Amino acid sequence: MTRDEIEAFCRSLPGTTEDVKWGNDLCFCVGAKMYCVLPVRGASVADPPAISFKATPEAFAALIASGRAEPAPYLARASWVRVPDASVAVFDDELLDLIRASHHLVRSKLPKRLRGD
Repeated sequence: MTRDEIEAFCRSLPGTTEDVKWGNDLCFCVGAKMYCVLPVRGASVADPPAISFKATPEAFAALIASGRAEPAPYLARASWVRVPDASVAVFDDELLDLIRASHHLVRSKLPKRLRGD
């Protein structure tokens, strides 16, 4: 899956906003809470880039155990995973499902007024 496809998919999810955090991370958020992170575009960024997102505890354990993902630095305690290469670690449909689930996990914890309905 290409970076453009990942970005377009994230932008299509309800209430999504974008923000660059820490100078080099493009964060897709809902209600100001992150659900997906990509490195900012630049000459040193591969396509497809590494991608990080929140997962359910079960998906977190399965992705780590299978070797397709690693615990995301600084966010693993909140069940975030990092997929080093989105093109080979998971299938496209599965990646979209995982991003959609991350969006849902974050959005469902927000007050209704912040959900972007």
